Amino acid sequence: MNKMKQIQPTDQVLEFVGGTKSYRQGRNAREVLKGVDFNIRPKEIVALVGQSGAGKSTLLQIAGLLDKPTSGKIIINGENIGHVGDDLRTVLRRDYIGFVYQYHNLLGDFSALENVMLPMLIAGKAKHEAEEKAAFLLEKLRLSHRLKHRPAELSGGEQQRVAIARALANSPRLLLADEPTGNLDPSTAEDVFSALLAIIQETGLAALIATHNMELAARMNRQLKLANGKLEDSFAGHKESFISRVSKNFY
Repeated sequence: MNKMKQIQPTDQVLEFVGGTKSYRQGRNAREVLKGVDFNIRPKEIVALVGQSGAGKSTLLQIAGLLDKPTSGKIIINGENIGHVGDDLRTVLRRDYIGFVYQYHNLLGDFSALENVMLPMLIAGKAKHEAEEKAAFLLEKLRLSHRLKHRPAELSGGEQQRVAIARALANSPRLLLADEPTGNLDPSTAEDVFSALLAIIQETGLAALIATHNMELAARMNRQLKLANGKLEDSFAGHKESFISRVSKNFY
């Protein structure tokens, strides 16, 4: 494959075209995704909603190049990468996509600063550059006083904010989040979600966020509802002003 073209502000960050996913169960095939079509543009914050078992995690796994569709196209930068080889998928995940999960999955033997530095060091960034950027991201997420603390010394909300900083370490164009506040109490979830929206808005990322929390979903630019393997797309027209307000209030 040729080197991927440089992304432009008007380009679609991610596009699904006719995406399907089936799993074999004995002699039968279970269809999880059925002809999924959608796209996400820069600066869009999109909610992915649906009942448990609807296939939200499957869709995120495919969007994050951790799984392949049974058929259809997954387009990044105008190129179909749904079935490319593992080496290129690894590079794209490292350089293009950031992940935030329900459980933070921080490394317990490393400080908050070191956890955020690691993706950059793996990508080949110099240690002093990685340390500077990690400190910058953690400061943006109001954790400058916790840089040297290990995960066990942080609250659940602080741990999740470290996980957000780690996801942004390599300056991805697309952020994927799977129930990022699902393991937190309502007050902490609100704080973490506000932090997430604010830093997405500031960085100009595109984001696809799976959530069961319809109040949080209603705050995003639009919602993708997954049901019976298909998507319904609905816009929340007032969201740009809300997200801008969150950004101003959080920082």
